[in-house]
Amino acid sequence: MNAFTFQTTPSILSEIGSTARIGPLMAEMGCRTVMLVTDKGILDLGLANAALNGFADVGIKTVIFSEVTADPPEAMVLEAVETARKAGCDGIASVGGGSSMDTAKLIAVLLSGQQAIGEIYGVGQVRGARLPLVLAPTTAGTGSEVTPIAIVTTGEAEKKGVVSPQLLPDWAILDADLTLGLPKSVTAATGIDAMVHAIEAYTSAHKKNPVSDCLAREALALLGANIRIACEQPSNREARAAMLLGSLLAGMAFANAPVAAVHALAYPLGGHFHVPHGLSNALVLPHVLDYNREAAEAHYADLGPIVFPHLAGLSQTNAAKGLADGFRALSQTLEIPTRLGEVGVSHNNLPKLAEDAMKQQRLLVNNPRPMTYEAALGIYERAL
Repeated sequence: MNAFTFQTTPSILSEIGSTARIGPLMAEMGCRTVMLVTDKGILDLGLANAALNGFADVGIKTVIFSEVTADPPEAMVLEAVETARKAGCDGIASVGGGSSMDTAKLIAVLLSGQQAIGEIYGVGQVRGARLPLVLAPTTAGTGSEVTPIAIVTTGEAEKKGVVSPQLLPDWAILDADLTLGLPKSVTAATGIDAMVHAIEAYTSAHKKNPVSDCLAREALALLGANIRIACEQPSNREARAAMLLGSLLAGMAFANAPVAAVHALAYPLGGHFHVPHGLSNALVLPHVLDYNREAAEAHYADLGPIVFPHLAGLSQTNAAKGLADGFRALSQTLEIPTRLGEVGVSHNNLPKLAEDAMKQQRLLVNNPRPMTYEAALGIYERAL
């Protein structure tokens, strides 16, 4: 067996209503002034209220930062850090989606004051400790609550990643009540995002390991069995809880067996066209699966029947092909866009998208089949 390392969030609380326990948990860690990182939508919906009440109950002063936007810009992250520093925050919490959680991770690291943000981009560049950190996802997709990764938009459209164990929070809070109000389109796209995490972890060319493999399979079983129910019955707590757990397990998997070309080709869509990350992944997923199949057929055949039970008993080739075809059909069933043209992309944009995708070498090295500019351009053309 190949040697491997596996790291994840040390403590997980999965319980309906558990958002109210964030305050007591942070009080146990000695926090007295906590920044709550979220976005205006979450705040307006009242989804942060339970956390805020929990802080008040244990006497923790709360500083709310709700300026988070999708694909967090570097300037916004630095604004949050300065706000937290001026307020004397000694702990960071987030109730929100991946962008809010990524922002919270970076604040917790940068408040130590040891490094500028430009010094921590890349893998393993963070030095020293971070502030206490608790994350509660409001979508079942990113898995950010169990990943040592944060993505930042730098310049006009380019994305950079920070990857370091210090970004793993102290606690991940899974509260299905936080996801009950999600629109069908968001539930669908974020759910497919989580499935992409599991698929790419299972087929990662680097750091693939048996622990991630087990987590990826279980994640796909939970997500595949519940995504349609969660979309059609948005108040179904059991389905919502299963989606959250599936997303977390997929997050654990890809945090230790990194993602690849689907994400690399999705990032430019977010940067240039502000397509939500989950939808960006869903748009390119079937076409990347088609491209990779000659190198990953056996793995895709393993996963196909887990997500789409009708593929059970088929030949390896047909089961592998059925995985890509199944996701094409799933996007149509869930009524989310299936073509790049539906999100504003034209043929003239494709060379720039392919050029930017090739900058994501930290991801592309994990792809089971080598990715070239010409191949990336071809995938975008087929997705158009």
